[in-house]
Amino acid sequence: MRVYVPLTLSRLAQVHKDGQIGPAPLTAYAVTPGLREWYLSGNEEELEYAALSRAAQSSLRLLAIDPTVPRRRVVVAADVPDRTAVADPDRALEPDALGEVRLTEPVPLAVLAAVHVDAPDAEPDVTAAAAAVGAADLGDDDARFTVDGAADHELLWYGVQEIDSLV
Repeated sequence: MRVYVPLTLSRLAQVHKDGQIGPAPLTAYAVTPGLREWYLSGNEEELEYAALSRAAQSSLRLLAIDPTVPRRRVVVAADVPDRTAVADPDRALEPDALGEVRLTEPVPLAVLAAVHVDAPDAEPDVTAAAAAVGAADLGDDDARFTVDGAADHELLWYGVQEIDSLV
């Protein structure tokens, strides 16, 4: 199963050093039955993009928690055994849990497929969005607009062999 794991650049550096993303359990995003039901008209590529976007939102929340890390969203795509990615059936259709899975094992560097990272020019919008995400969650429309500004930036694709140059 392809999963998308939200990280920060600092955490990506640690993953590169450790040789894995861990310890488990880990939150990731995937094309789950709930995500498929929510996006009825989406093809597989669109559903994968939706899962990646959910992980990018989660990466933004990681940035909001730690103001010391570089202000760029990071999402790692990995191919893990289906048995290690478990969706919570009680939350499957809740909007804030769409596509969310718990990984029951660490993710070895060897199963990473790609790394997605904001371009440096996205940093001002990502910085503002990280500062506003809490207020957006509470219903502030101006904060929501600011958070959506970060989502306007497409994450760039990098091969796993390029992690060295990213960190």
